[in-house]
Amino acid sequence: MACGKCDRRSSKVEELSANDKSLGTRRALRHDGRERNEDETLTGEKTKPIGELTLRALAMPGDTNAAGDIFGGWVMAQMDLACGIRAAERARGRVVTAAVREMSFAAPMKIGDTLSIYTKITRVGRTSMTLKVEAWAQRYLTHIMERVTDAEFVMVALDGEGRPTPVPGE
Repeated sequence: MACGKCDRRSSKVEELSANDKSLGTRRALRHDGRERNEDETLTGEKTKPIGELTLRALAMPGDTNAAGDIFGGWVMAQMDLACGIRAAERARGRVVTAAVREMSFAAPMKIGDTLSIYTKITRVGRTSMTLKVEAWAQRYLTHIMERVTDAEFVMVALDGEGRPTPVPGE
């Protein structure tokens, strides 16, 4: 079996420990030798999104950069919109983006791909919320899903006058 990331052939995808043999179970290992979760590839990449599907958008020709790929800023804007939706629901009111932490792109978006944004609230403070956000591309006319990028967004709840306000309890 070939690894999708490094194209390295691996004849030993699964390894049995003495205990696993006696139990009749198999453990899948990654290339680095660590145990692999069911939602990981051999290189440790996730194969399933984390969080709740919050927004979907179709990548169109007007969203491309000079290289013909979908502009990264467009992807980030969709992620920001999704965070705003999810955080406003939780805050029961207006929210703004306070910070975005570390975003790197793992794969490009192409024209015709459907961008799916998944969000998960990971922390709720007094006036702010931290969300884990993942952007996935459903490749044009296929069921193939590929992670494009992920980041942490910090959103702040605001009152009617634009000042930070406490996030209500659930």
